[in-house]
Amino acid sequence: MGFGCNAAGVVGCRIIDSPRERLIAILTNSFVPCNGRFPTLIALITMFFVGTAGGLWQGMASSLLLTGAILLGVVMTFGISHLLSNTLLKGIPSAYALELPPYRRPRVGQILVRSVLDRTLFVLGRAVAVAAPAGLVIWLCANITVGGTSILGWCTGFLDPFGRLLGMDGTILMAFILGFPANEIVIPIILMSYLSTGTLQDTGSLEALRELLVVNGWTWTTALCTMLFSLFHWPCSTTCLTIARETRSVRWTVLAVVIPTALGICLCLLTATASRMLGAV
Repeated sequence: MGFGCNAAGVVGCRIIDSPRERLIAILTNSFVPCNGRFPTLIALITMFFVGTAGGLWQGMASSLLLTGAILLGVVMTFGISHLLSNTLLKGIPSAYALELPPYRRPRVGQILVRSVLDRTLFVLGRAVAVAAPAGLVIWLCANITVGGTSILGWCTGFLDPFGRLLGMDGTILMAFILGFPANEIVIPIILMSYLSTGTLQDTGSLEALRELLVVNGWTWTTALCTMLFSLFHWPCSTTCLTIARETRSVRWTVLAVVIPTALGICLCLLTATASRMLGAV
C-alpha cells in the first residue's frame, strides 16, 4: 500500500499481529516510493538518462530505470528490516497464518461509506492540518527579504556546502525540507528558487526544465543524487502524523524520520564521492 501512499501503508500495518514486526513494517514503509515521489523520479530519469524525444526505446529504458529505483527501495526495505530485527527490535519471529474468513455478501454502500470516512477523510484531514501552515511558511520564505535577499535565498546559501558534498546543492536540499507537506512540490520549489519568482511554478515542458536545471549547474550526478535522496529521506508530514498516531511514541516517529534520511545521506555521499574520484560529471 505504501506505493500509493506511505501514510496508508502505515495504517495498513495494523493487520500485523506481532507488535514488534508491526513496528518494523511501520519504520521501513517509507523506503518504497509513493505517488508523490514517482513524478520526480520519472522526470529526472527522462531528462538526464533517456532523453525527452520519446519513442519506444526511450520508454522502455525509462521503465527499466524506474523499475531499478523501485527495486532498490524494496531491497533496502528488506535490508533495514533485517537489521532492525537483529538489533533494536530483537525478538522471535512470529508464525504466519492466513485464515480465510467465511464468505459474506458484500454491502457496497457500507464499504464505500467506511472507506471514505475511516480512511480517505482521515488521511486528508491530517494532510490539510500540516499543508495549510506549511504553505504559509513557503510563501513567507520566498517573499520576505533580509538585506535584499529572501529568507529562502539565505537558507539555500547556508545549506549549499552540505548540498554540494552530497552531490546536490542548497536549493535542492531546501526544496526537500519545504516539501515536507507533500513530495509533489519539491520540483516546483526548486523552480521557484532558481527563478526567484516568490510563487510555486509549473514545471512546463521537460526540455525547458532540463535547460533550466543545466544552467543552474545540474549534471547527471546531480540528478542521480537527487533521485536517491528522493527515494530515501524523511517521510512526508501526513505519514509522520500517522506514524505518531499508530505507535503513540515520539521516539519511534523520530526514528522513522532518522533511518531513511541517514541512509539517503550515506548513499548520496558515496555516489558523489565516487563521481568525483572518477572524474565523471
